[in-house]
Amino acid sequence: MSKANKIQMADLRGQYDRVKPQIDFAIQEVVNSTEFINGPQVKTFESNLQLYLGSNYVIACGNGTDALQIALMALNLQPGDEVIVPCFTYVATAEVIALLRLTPVLIDVDANTFNNTAELIENAITSKTRAIVPVHLFGQCADMEEILEVARKHSLYIVEDTAQALGAEYTFSDGTVKKAGTMGDIGCTSFFPSKNLGCYGDGGALITNDAFLANRIRKIANHGQEIKYCHDVIGVNSRLDTLQAAILLVKLPHLDDYALARNKAADIYDTELGLLDWLQIPARQHNSTHVFHQYTLKLSATIDRELFKVYLSAHGVPSMIYYPIPLHMQNAFKTDTHQEGDFPISEELCKRVISLPIHTEMSADELRFITDTIKLFQHG
Repeated sequence: MSKANKIQMADLRGQYDRVKPQIDFAIQEVVNSTEFINGPQVKTFESNLQLYLGSNYVIACGNGTDALQIALMALNLQPGDEVIVPCFTYVATAEVIALLRLTPVLIDVDANTFNNTAELIENAITSKTRAIVPVHLFGQCADMEEILEVARKHSLYIVEDTAQALGAEYTFSDGTVKKAGTMGDIGCTSFFPSKNLGCYGDGGALITNDAFLANRIRKIANHGQEIKYCHDVIGVNSRLDTLQAAILLVKLPHLDDYALARNKAADIYDTELGLLDWLQIPARQHNSTHVFHQYTLKLSATIDRELFKVYLSAHGVPSMIYYPIPLHMQNAFKTDTHQEGDFPISEELCKRVISLPIHTEMSADELRFITDTIKLFQHG
């Protein structure tokens, strides 16, 4: 590919160009009003996202990590309480647990979907367990029906991390369909620019159907106050600013189209790469749609991933590794409790996964170039 047609992991500029007049107008409207904090666009965005998700409440906040922290604070967990979290995930999921002096209990993941399973969760439950944080990794829901059953059985809270799967739908055995983030006690999401629904800075939101939790979340996110200068609980300062809300208001109606574009790209990848015997294309959870925040391959154990990555880069194809180190081997989470080998699937995935470019602006020519390049890789 020429420099003018350089392939990108995420084409934020191309996505912006499609809605440029609306975005520019929305930004200028906020600047003209000077209501930069808690302007009317924030409440409107919360209401519109609430309607889209079919939830009772949406509370915007500063970023996805804040959302996770605020969710755990809202549940009034106590220091030492255990929270179950996958070992194969971004650090933020476990980071906030440790930050609040709770105990992150790491578990392995499914070797094909890379998601949490009810069996692995249940095996990790102790008398100190208070909550589960299922992560809907790379764009599809974990098996929430079984996870919810485990939570009910053991009277545990569920905080869904849906930062990578906003808009994905999960179908229960009775035919009920719910969106990611609306099935547990609280859902958390991020609007980081490269997310499926991204703003032009940091942003996040919490989702719940519980009126008490919604009120508590809103207080915590605003210094613990409902009435100005009257602080009922210990809180934080975590706001979605008005400019970001205005941008998200423009982009939200396009979210399903964004998912469709990502799925079209993923379908081409599947067709072109699915017969290669030295890699595994992403497995699809049978009861969840996929919004493909990432398109992640699992390479054969015989493939030198670094050599493959260098080969792609030399031919103009970017790639990323999500994630190179499992949580229990990160310096921040190393303890005497866990050793290398304790989470074999997560450890193996960290050695073998690699993600290809996938975004809303991918062209047929780009996809053909990427897949042709991969097919020509000399292996074995």
